[in-house]
Amino acid sequence: MALDNPIEKRTYLKQMLRSGTSIGAMMREAKFAQSRADFVSKTSIALKEANETLYWIELLHDGNYIDDKTFESIHGEANEITSILASIVKTTKENSEKYGITERLFLNS
Repeated sequence: MALDNPIEKRTYLKQMLRSGTSIGAMMREAKFAQSRADFVSKTSIALKEANETLYWIELLHDGNYIDDKTFESIHGEANEITSILASIVKTTKENSEKYGITERLFLNS
């Protein structure tokens, strides 16, 4: 049974749009990070936003605002993005520790 609450639906959609577009904005900033730590920080924020986007997608589905087919498609893609970002953060941190990389410029490298 669908919740017939257009205000709730609009709120969920706006939040999903905000968190979803924030992922791209943070990754754009990470591209021009001033250091490895700055890169990890910005990528970690993008990861948090991706996780939040998953939350809003799930609420939309649970409220029957999106059907199962749409949910499976966008939830699957959002999960992939979240996994990729988690891997980037983990690998960057591990490589920094492994190779003893300290703060140095990391622009477009």
